[in-house]
Amino acid sequence: MVYGSDPDIISDFLAPANSTALDGNFFTFTGLRGIFDADYPPNFKSVSFATLEYPTGTLNPPHIHPRSSELLIVVDGSLEVGFVDTTGKLYSQTLQVADIFVFPKGLVHYQYNPSSDQPAMAVSSFASANAGTVSIPSTVFATGIDDDLLAKGFKTDVATIQKIKAGVGAKAKN
Repeated sequence: MVYGSDPDIISDFLAPANSTALDGNFFTFTGLRGIFDADYPPNFKSVSFATLEYPTGTLNPPHIHPRSSELLIVVDGSLEVGFVDTTGKLYSQTLQVADIFVFPKGLVHYQYNPSSDQPAMAVSSFASANAGTVSIPSTVFATGIDDDLLAKGFKTDVATIQKIKAGVGAKAKN
């Protein structure tokens, strides 16, 4: 049997030894700008790729891929992207057509199209045939975790938790 995946590393990502200041630029490649035209790429129908469409003002909510890193290429429009490492640091960037961003394996990340008049499109590839996706809002608020526990965990009250649950489509527990 053959297995293919990222090796398990003991840090969120590996930076060059001479790096002094890491920010969103470290995870971004802009060298492909200008090679894409307005035509949409084919829908690859592969388990290793996803074609993502972002209508104006939409968000791909915070989520993780527990079994894979993600490489995202913007092919139309512009996206604001980011991830949070295990120390709580946010790495964010605004991407244009042909920019590439890497989301390290297992870290919470998002993509957002802030435009009010232009949709965006991207292609994501994964370092696994089954990257898995865990949506943070629906996993936390729509899976039956007790409202009292969530209120304690988020240092708020049950009414606030129930409002959040209603917003993500979960049934509030009385």
